[in-house]
Amino acid sequence: MIMKNKDLEYFRKMMTRWQEDLYKQSDVTFTDLQEPTVKAIDPVDQASLEETRAFTLRIRNRERRLIGKINQSLARIEEGTFGICDMCGKKISVQRLKARPVTNFCITCKNKREELEETIGM
Repeated sequence: MIMKNKDLEYFRKMMTRWQEDLYKQSDVTFTDLQEPTVKAIDPVDQASLEETRAFTLRIRNRERRLIGKINQSLARIEEGTFGICDMCGKKISVQRLKARPVTNFCITCKNKREELEETIGM
């Protein structure tokens, strides 16, 4: 096994709590968005309300993608592949996983990917 069981359990619990918090936040947003919107008399106020709503939806979309990454990481824990770099197959350091638990790349490979993306303009 690549990672100690206590470390795997730490990441499983941490990501499960993180996921639960994101679900709770999305439930609140969903409820808020279902409430009828009040049309502001002032066009500036209306624009501000619409911008706030659009911003909230962008944040929730990012959180939705993050929940997907958390689900993938939890599946990797179950499969025994959590903490293994997708690019080079080497172990991802626990320190890196603590900083970015949903990562699939060691820091060396992540840096290479970012350099490549800058080069080709992604």
